[in-house]
Amino acid sequence: MATTVHSMSTNSTTTTLIDGKAPLRQSAVATSSQCVTLPSLPPPPLQQQNRAWKATGYCRKLARNVAAMATGEASPEVASTDLPELIKPIQEAWDKVEDKYAVSSLAVAGVVLLWGSTGMISAIDRLPLIPGVLELVGIGYTGWFAYKNLVFKPDREALIEKIKCTYKDIIGGSS
Repeated sequence: MATTVHSMSTNSTTTTLIDGKAPLRQSAVATSSQCVTLPSLPPPPLQQQNRAWKATGYCRKLARNVAAMATGEASPEVASTDLPELIKPIQEAWDKVEDKYAVSSLAVAGVVLLWGSTGMISAIDRLPLIPGVLELVGIGYTGWFAYKNLVFKPDREALIEKIKCTYKDIIGGSS
């Protein structure tokens, strides 16, 4: 490891490096034969300075544009469309809801449940043997369901009737 020693003459300051030794006093530096003088570092390259100036100029220009847009008049196209057509039906449905606190709580609980279930599924997926076994179970159940409900015509008609009854119970209307 190298250490540096500063020696000062009448007009200049020089930095010297002494190999593997503690810093020596000024008189010892002059008599030592192991001293090496290092040149001073050059100034930083102009590219970094130019890049900083360009970034600052760009930010100033961007700030000017934002300020001009904020103080300017809105165009007639922007003023005529307050909300997109997708948001209006959602807002109307939200206005019809009587218990907004319960609906908001259910929405938050649904998001938390979805987040937790994705974490659980990813944890199960990382287990070595479980994903393959679950895939086989899914393929087996799909085959069993298709054979029981879709292969023969009376079974298909019963399944369609059951789906219609379930739909009617959920929606509440006749279809």
